[in-house]
Amino acid sequence: MIDKAKALPADEVFLDLEDAVAPEAKGPARTRVAAALAGPGWAGQLRGVRVNGWTTPWTHADVIEVVSAVGAAPDATLDVVVLPKVSDVSHVTALDLLLTQLETIHGLPVGGIGIDAQIEDARGLMNVDAIAAVPRVQALVLGPADLMASLNMRTLVVGEQPEGYDVGDAYHHALMTILVAARAHGIAAIDGPYLKVRDVEAFRRVAGRSAALGYDGKWVLHPDQIAAGNEIFSPRQDEYDHAELILEAYEWHTSSAGGARGAVMLGDEMIDEASRKMALVIAAKGRAAGMQRQSDPFVPPA
Repeated sequence: MIDKAKALPADEVFLDLEDAVAPEAKGPARTRVAAALAGPGWAGQLRGVRVNGWTTPWTHADVIEVVSAVGAAPDATLDVVVLPKVSDVSHVTALDLLLTQLETIHGLPVGGIGIDAQIEDARGLMNVDAIAAVPRVQALVLGPADLMASLNMRTLVVGEQPEGYDVGDAYHHALMTILVAARAHGIAAIDGPYLKVRDVEAFRRVAGRSAALGYDGKWVLHPDQIAAGNEIFSPRQDEYDHAELILEAYEWHTSSAGGARGAVMLGDEMIDEASRKMALVIAAKGRAAGMQRQSDPFVPPA
């Protein structure tokens, strides 16, 4: 699985030491993961490790062994540590301090290893703003299964609506709370996994909700989910083309040549500064996904 992960077209790949590893296998798994992240063969993905949470006895050993292995290997990179079950800002502060020590010891850029903080219980959701404010935190991640258990939600199907909840989305508050905190602090918001890995259409349906809200991506658990995720979190072609058109039109109309106007008509649509900001979001997502403009560029009126 590690060898296969090195060539997958995902934006980020992390090797898991938490829920995917049984307690008696933690030590051998840690050594194997450290060697893999320090070894060759990785492509262009961001690389990381999910360590065990601070309520376990394994966190410090996970971080020390993995970072030390990467720090001792030439040309090796560790981009992110995924910290699960973050209930309080002290969890990310403790990891930040430990990473700073290890980066200093091994001659790595201080602050270069980011933290993805996984919000997985009611306390974490209440404290999410403080968690997002820690400078090393680069993403907030919804941990749906543990959050559902924390809330006593009546379902065993992670990501699906609990039976009887037939109006709205039972996860909307959690998704929006995490999203607002992430945007307030300029970091990424990532939706958690969908566990029925063979049901790609269900994955697409669930991922579409968080993508519509503005999330930056979603965890995948199986290669079959990657193509769907990359498609869903990229703009549709017509949306991308229209966003680029708005940016071109607004730039011209606000210039001296275009009359220095702040609100103008583009076809039957009024555009203004707010339109430009919205278009920037869609255009940036499209450019990051490598999309190419397929429509004609803006032509100033004669």
